[in-house]
Amino acid sequence: MGDGADARRSDQRAKSRMNRKLIIVGNGLGMALDQKHFSLDNALAEIWNKEGFLNRKQKILIGRCLGRKGAPAGEHELDRLHLAITYCKALNQIGAGKTHWLTKNGQNFPDITARYIHKVATKLHNYNGGLPCEFETALVEFVKKTKSHVATLNYDKLLYKSFIDNNVFGRYNNASLVDGMVDTGFSAKHLERKYGNTFGYYLHLHGSPLFVNHGECVKKLSRNGLTIDSDEASEHIVLTHVKHKPSVIAASHVLSTYWDYLRFALSEVNGLILFGYSGEDKHLNEILRPYLTATPVQVVEWSGAGEQAERNAFWQELLGRSVQVNRLDSITDFKQWQSASPS
Repeated sequence: MGDGADARRSDQRAKSRMNRKLIIVGNGLGMALDQKHFSLDNALAEIWNKEGFLNRKQKILIGRCLGRKGAPAGEHELDRLHLAITYCKALNQIGAGKTHWLTKNGQNFPDITARYIHKVATKLHNYNGGLPCEFETALVEFVKKTKSHVATLNYDKLLYKSFIDNNVFGRYNNASLVDGMVDTGFSAKHLERKYGNTFGYYLHLHGSPLFVNHGECVKKLSRNGLTIDSDEASEHIVLTHVKHKPSVIAASHVLSTYWDYLRFALSEVNGLILFGYSGEDKHLNEILRPYLTATPVQVVEWSGAGEQAERNAFWQELLGRSVQVNRLDSITDFKQWQSASPS
């Protein structure tokens, strides 16, 4: 009886590996539900204008980085801001003493910009709506059945909340997905499969405003404990110009671990689904390409992105291979996860 049960478990693990996919989710998921709320430009402007947060001198310093007055508009405008933060950090390290290299505002510049970025991510995260029921049901069932990996590039809680509420996450020995975060904090050890476990990985590739430093440990705030008035300065959010993303990721043990596991995930799946992803993250694309020679790829995107032939050509040039492009008026109409790529 024991031998038979062991054989069945071994067969189940083999089937799980055969059917496992990697689903990479971009900001298109949120935009399909509420374009105003999930607009990065809107969030950047709202936090910029939040009463009692940035003072006049701080706004002037940020404006000098941007070369204009007003809030940053999109990640592309955060290039010089990132450089200024880096320089201020360096001068803070060598400038201690009675006569500092920087003014007080300069010394505090890295902290205030980190808190600005955290509040922007918090604004995007705290969406009161949920996923459409039929879409959610199909996705949850697929992930539970196949233990497919899920990697997110956005900051919202749509998937995270859904997976927690539907028991996709769970204790180590019965979880369909894990993200390395437990009550004691984050550790790469919590991502290791042992004792025959076959769970998949939930990879916060661009971090989360829920992740904050507690001494030497990185812990996850409760979902209800994160508000726009939280005064955190998270090091675990990737919200910067694309050319600086690798350095931000490398500076965070949590983020760099997720990107290491992304490579592992790519090595063991038989299909890749790019869901609501614009294709603009060059760092991600460079990592994906070497794994795609024999891995079927499907793109699920908004029909307003362009005509079919145009989008086919765009993705083929970007990824170096032909892909299946599904163009939908709302990407949440997509429910055919099981048939998303050959098993």
